[in-house]
Amino acid sequence: MSSHIPGILLSRLFHEHYIAPRLSSTMPALSYASALVGPGSEVLGFDTSMSCDHDWGPRVLIFIRESDITQKEAILAALQHEVPISFYNYPVDIYQTIVTTVPSYFGRRLGVNPTKLFEGLNLVDWLTIPSQTLAELSGGAIFRDDIGELTTVHQQLIYYPKDVWLFLMASVWNRIGQEEHLMPRAGFVGDELGSALIASRLIRDVMSLCFLIERRYTPYPKWFGTAFRQLTCSSELLPHLQKAQNTNEWREREQSLAKAYQIVAQMHNELQLTEPLDSAVKFFYDRPFSVIGGGRFAEALVSKIEDPTLRKLAVFGFGGIDQISDNTDFRAISERLQTFGEINPLRVFFDRLVNERDQ
Repeated sequence: MSSHIPGILLSRLFHEHYIAPRLSSTMPALSYASALVGPGSEVLGFDTSMSCDHDWGPRVLIFIRESDITQKEAILAALQHEVPISFYNYPVDIYQTIVTTVPSYFGRRLGVNPTKLFEGLNLVDWLTIPSQTLAELSGGAIFRDDIGELTTVHQQLIYYPKDVWLFLMASVWNRIGQEEHLMPRAGFVGDELGSALIASRLIRDVMSLCFLIERRYTPYPKWFGTAFRQLTCSSELLPHLQKAQNTNEWREREQSLAKAYQIVAQMHNELQLTEPLDSAVKFFYDRPFSVIGGGRFAEALVSKIEDPTLRKLAVFGFGGIDQISDNTDFRAISERLQTFGEINPLRVFFDRLVNERDQ
């Protein structure tokens, strides 16, 4: 293989030159949708030649109607008969081609009751879904959709509803407000390592906030920095964030983060979601530590949330699943439990918090 073919293009070609002709000849009356969505670096457009060493190659997801589910085995048999060894010089593993339904596949991946997909997700449901999952399911490409269901759900997941968007931005500003003064305080007493660790957390929060401001889903750590460089604001912010990350001296760390805070504060004001807020940093009380006061941005955003349930949850400041935990297994818990028909524990947690506010 002399050059790398992006996975989305390879799978589109595989659909056009293998999947579609095979199904057309063997099952001409079948209505179906086909796409490349879900897990995989190629779905986000970040695959390289290194990606080809495992779980990569020409593959397509085929979606059929619930009423046609009895034809699943026949579809697989048609696709698995006399499969070519390679396609564009890439080995073909036809068993990576999945035949499913839109409610089954998306309901499981989102960790919600499949019937909610066409009604529209509850706003609290959005808080239980990792942004990486939303990026995977709203990304990729649809190659064909005879049944319409795939396009409908794909479009619903393009981005957060406005109140959820406000809620998540507020939660990240709240995180910044909780720790922005801790980084220089640790450095002030000679704890450069502790200061650097807190700075890394703040840098990640600033970057996460930028994804939200530019209405882009945040990918998981492997592609976090790569995707950040694609944001409009990255060229202005990167020098300050990189200096804050790489310096060995807390004062330089503080100065670089202060510049980053002011840029993001101005970005907030440009959204015109709240009244303009002062974008200058100030000392933290009588201490000579520069902070932006993340809490005031959080409060301003929460005041604009219309949904009463999200307003009640915002009081606790937890945010969504991405703000609550960065544990990979925990983030996948809703999907795993949905597979067994069990209740989403994070949804139960949010519901209990709302009930406590009502009492």
